[in-house]
Amino acid sequence: MEPNSAAEELPALYRAVLDRVAEFEAGGRRDLANLVRARATRIYSRAWDDRARRELQALLRSNAEGATSRRATVRAFRRRVIRTA
Repeated sequence: MEPNSAAEELPALYRAVLDRVAEFEAGGRRDLANLVRARATRIYSRAWDDRARRELQALLRSNAEGATSRRATVRAFRRRVIRTA
């Protein structure tokens, strides 16, 4: 059996990213939701190839709940350091 082509997987990956965006919005993280949605739309609007599949997978991984919490904490810390300097 042959693995699914990128064109077959992209709609499901895009839907998964949009589900994650909805979670961000429900949690009050609209800025992050807008950034992730815009990036996903740019990727999805291009050619449906392996590159697009990899980029959507990476976008989904990088915005997993644990990853975004850590990143937000680091950004908030940096912001405080910059303001006090």
